[in-house]
Amino acid sequence: MSPRVIGTLLGAVLGLTMLAAPVAQAAPAAVDFSGTVALNNCSGSLVRLASANPSDPALVLSNGHCYEGGFPAAGEVITNRSSSRTFTLLSGSGGRLATLRATKLLYATMTDTDVSLYQLSTTYGQIQQQYGIRALEISPTHPTAGTAIKVVSGYWKRIYSCDIDGFVYRLKEADWTSKDSIRYTRSCNTIGGTSGSPIVDAATGKLIGINNTGNENGERCTENNPCEVDENGNVTVRQGINYGQQTYLLAACMTGSKVDLSLPGCVLPKP
Repeated sequence: MSPRVIGTLLGAVLGLTMLAAPVAQAAPAAVDFSGTVALNNCSGSLVRLASANPSDPALVLSNGHCYEGGFPAAGEVITNRSSSRTFTLLSGSGGRLATLRATKLLYATMTDTDVSLYQLSTTYGQIQQQYGIRALEISPTHPTAGTAIKVVSGYWKRIYSCDIDGFVYRLKEADWTSKDSIRYTRSCNTIGGTSGSPIVDAATGKLIGINNTGNENGERCTENNPCEVDENGNVTVRQGINYGQQTYLLAACMTGSKVDLSLPGCVLPKP
């Protein structure tokens, strides 16, 4: 799977008095690189639940295939593994603000989806105080076709604009299969290095997905050339079309900065 990178938005400076209260809601701002991070081979973004507190450890989201230990095997789910991975936090204009460090890989898989979620040594409040950066809020609802989106790559410092063209019943790429994947319209012509880029709803500023792959050469169901499989097993190959994975599923499996796969309604793959 070719790395597709990460990135996203919203910088809102919170005062010290807000440290004892839930993270405040803010009106959507123009999508820029605020809150995006660059990895050594992918992109990522600071993410949070709407209910997250400033004192909660901050989280970084990227792809499962961006995991530093290599691609998780089909059917493999990794949880609660120590990590000291570093991430470059970007400003709204794409400049380097700081180096953030993980303490733990909370969750990673390439089964049904393609995600990795890291817990940092710094809190949301500390990042907002020191750098004026807010994390992207994870939307808890399924997105809709036709939604205008931004795919924000911190690795390449490039923002792609397009719409959700539709959803793919099964997206098969070599040994891995994803469910209900987001298919972009053609103008989101993401490239290698954009893996892990956040997919942001252009109207609300919320995180609705994570960029992860595309069919580069027109091959059928091979690595870097995913194919679409419908409910009847029919296969469609769309050369030059790119895809992402929905992130609303994360919200049903989290409390604060913790992943709890036993929560009612959590359907993420389990170890």
